[in-house]
Amino acid sequence: MVKAVGFSQFGGPEVLEIVDLPDPHPGPGQVRIAVRAAGVNPSDWKKRKGLMDRELPQTLGYEAAGVVDELGQGVADVAVGDRVFGFCADGAAQAELAVLSFYAPVPPSLGFAEAAALPAAVETAARALDQLGVGSGSTLLVNGASGSVGSAAVQLAAARGARVIGTASPANHEYLRALGAEPVAYGEGLAGRVLALAPDGVDLALDVAGSGVLPELIELAGGPGHVLTIADFGGAQQHGVRFSSGDAGRALYALAEIGELIESGRLSLPVAQTFPLAEVAAAHRVSEDGHLRGKLVLLVG
Repeated sequence: MVKAVGFSQFGGPEVLEIVDLPDPHPGPGQVRIAVRAAGVNPSDWKKRKGLMDRELPQTLGYEAAGVVDELGQGVADVAVGDRVFGFCADGAAQAELAVLSFYAPVPPSLGFAEAAALPAAVETAARALDQLGVGSGSTLLVNGASGSVGSAAVQLAAARGARVIGTASPANHEYLRALGAEPVAYGEGLAGRVLALAPDGVDLALDVAGSGVLPELIELAGGPGHVLTIADFGGAQQHGVRFSSGDAGRALYALAEIGELIESGRLSLPVAQTFPLAEVAAAHRVSEDGHLRGKLVLLVG
């Protein structure tokens, strides 16, 4: 049996518990890891509140890093004992053992906590940039650029040769400059501040924050077809903007490609705070508060 995060009723962080589950085993093409760190995402507390899946009981966690301890049939690209990070398709990564369906080697310069912070943010950002068609010479506006997905989007877009303008609170402007973005403050008057940097507007806009600014983004980018949101489903429907979800195909290739960017110093995602697995409720409280620069990670073992 393995210890894992779970809940058997919907509610506040207090419904979370450490439960015993049967040992998982990898299927063809999968690997099992002894988990050292697992990422915490906003979807975790949305699930806990019953805002997403309605089945009970549930486990949590879609991304983890650890040491390979069992190989599924046909796996030849890693060996037992290798450090890997990746996605747990069955949503049970916050546990002592987890099965990864998609994985890549942990970049040599990273520890397990930093590696566990990567998969969801990097895949989401790369998928959004692909769907927008961000490339060399594009000017991209990222709304909500200082969070984990926003930070990844800024750096991946800059690596593609795009000019990036990013919205964040003034306290995060130096951080955005360090990532390669030109910062602007969000809030009233946003469009004017962006136009001061880019008088002809921007080519493309990505909404990571879901803060109700889609009309301004549409105006700045020259139409709803040039805007994509990962955070505002209702606004996307209302304004004719694309909403990015994994249903249209995920950018899993990005896991294998980011190692080079990380090792060359062109991509980093800070870990905001770590918690022992048993203190997952505290992690949820911080996550639900929002306004994080970087990622929350649970440490296991």
